[in-house]
Amino acid sequence: MNILDKIYKAFNWVSGDIAIDLGTANTLIYLSGQGIVINEPSIVTRSVHDGKVIAVGNDAKAMMGKTHRGLETIRPLHDGVIANFNMTDEMLQGFIRKINLNRLARPKMVICVPSGVTEVERRAVKDSGERANAKEVYLIEEPMAAAIGIGLEISKPIGNIIVDIGGGTTEVAVIALNGVVSKETIRIAGDEMDESIVQWFRNEHKLDIGIPTAEAIKITVGSAMRMKAETISIKGRDLISGIPKVVDVSSDEIRQALKDPVNSIVEAVRKALEQTPPELSSDIIDRGIILTGGGSLLRGLDQIIRERTNVPVNVAENPLLAVVQGTGIVLENLEKYEAVLM
Repeated sequence: MNILDKIYKAFNWVSGDIAIDLGTANTLIYLSGQGIVINEPSIVTRSVHDGKVIAVGNDAKAMMGKTHRGLETIRPLHDGVIANFNMTDEMLQGFIRKINLNRLARPKMVICVPSGVTEVERRAVKDSGERANAKEVYLIEEPMAAAIGIGLEISKPIGNIIVDIGGGTTEVAVIALNGVVSKETIRIAGDEMDESIVQWFRNEHKLDIGIPTAEAIKITVGSAMRMKAETISIKGRDLISGIPKVVDVSSDEIRQALKDPVNSIVEAVRKALEQTPPELSSDIIDRGIILTGGGSLLRGLDQIIRERTNVPVNVAENPLLAVVQGTGIVLENLEKYEAVLM
């Protein structure tokens, strides 16, 4: 062990190149040689008075809806775009500090970004990586990373269609020959589903619930199609009396609440299929549509897309991890995947 290795060990530093899935809902970090080392919400808590960041990730999420007037929780990425450059930078720096990266190293970094980001946003993400002491910073779009992460041969003249349903956006991409042939992106995904549930309770039950509660409801009993009826008790604040209240609702109600965002996602898939060249369409009929991202876990979503498109639909084996795994594969094989990097 040389002197530098001894220093790293003494300070418990880690070293290696980094791949980052910068998602609206969650940020995942892959470290070469170690795999996924961070999987936390893309949330920041900061002081209202001086803007100082108090917490990021899981620590910040635990504070959502519970902060006093001196603190606020922020999601710096919204609807698939960077809504707050400074807080996105602070969040990335916070996550990198969590993995205790060797401060003397100059790692290579591959960052996955939503395909809808602007050139200015791309530059801001690259600058953030460079401030984290990265030697080189590369960007890759989410649908491409997801395709690589689930093992598709993207370099061949074969059509593959990926539907990546994240927190802020649903991205439908037809991929062939290391490129995106056609694409349909909508700013409706997991976050919109949560907001739809919040609005349903406000309108139908005069009950005010928070986004974390809505997300928990979606995960527990949410569905895109009629399933076995379930009942769940929901706690919130009565909008009329202002005092806490508990209501019992059925899973059918939650399905109704999710109807509009589900229909929008299905329509985006249909539009992408309509724009696909005929030769690639025949490949898609044979190979089917593949769903990735956390939103793909909504029960019955694959079935309703299958019924409305007449195309086979499969959910990826690890839909939540497909993008970061693909970004990690690219990191480990930069020369092979040079054509898909930005």
